[in-house]
Amino acid sequence: MSTDDTTSGHLQELRRGTVVLACLVRLRTADYGYALLESLNAIGITVDANTLYPLLRRLEKQGLLSSAWNTEEARPRKFYRTSPAGEALAVELIADWHRIDDALTRLTTGDER
Repeated sequence: MSTDDTTSGHLQELRRGTVVLACLVRLRTADYGYALLESLNAIGITVDANTLYPLLRRLEKQGLLSSAWNTEEARPRKFYRTSPAGEALAVELIADWHRIDDALTRLTTGDER
C-alpha cells in the first residue's frame, strides 16, 4: 500500500462518521437526497451519491431518519427528516465532537493540561 493509499484510507475513515453527523444535523429540515448531497458538498463535506443514498436508507432503518414521498411535483422525491431518536444522537455526537476537537487542539498546541 502506498503512502497516498494509506492517507486516502485514513481520510475516508475520518470522514465516515462526519457524514452521518452532518446528515442528522442538515436533515433537521426535511430534504431529498440530491439536495442534501449538493448542500453537504457546497459546505465542504464531500460525499458521493453511492455513499449517501445507502447511508440514508441505513439511518432510516435504524430509526434515526423518517421519510415521506412528495408526489406533488412532476418527479416524485423521497424527503428525509431527522427523527427524535436521530436528534438525540446528533446532540450526543456533537458534544463528543467538541470534546475530541478540544483534546486535539490541546495536543497540537502543546497545551496538554
